[in-house]
Amino acid sequence: MTVAQQQTLDQQRARHAWTAVQDVASRSEDFKKKYGSLARRVPMLILTNGLGPTLAFLRSKGKNDPHDAHTVLAGHLSTWVLSQIASGAQNQTLLDWVLNHDSHDYRRATAEALAYLVWLKRFAEAELPTEED
Repeated sequence: MTVAQQQTLDQQRARHAWTAVQDVASRSEDFKKKYGSLARRVPMLILTNGLGPTLAFLRSKGKNDPHDAHTVLAGHLSTWVLSQIASGAQNQTLLDWVLNHDSHDYRRATAEALAYLVWLKRFAEAELPTEED
């Protein structure tokens, strides 16, 4: 058995989120502040507006720039959620996936995104500054 097979799903979420935050921690101070603030806000954006509109917001703000915190956070979220609910979704973003699936799949994706973001937010609060700091 591999380590991933021995861990609970929540432990796997935590490991992925920790890796994401550690990747961000090696970037510029400005990037860390933007990502940290965003990681704290995204769960509430999803609860208030829904997963699809939040992903669309991240895409519009990030403009697919790999050096933008919105794009990077959307990528971290997309990678994790798609690995859990759509293992066959190759070269697809989470936004593209939710736009092409039914409400049952949308709810599953939302639940998984929020469960993952608990860890991402927690680690971001512990490791990254915010724009308000």
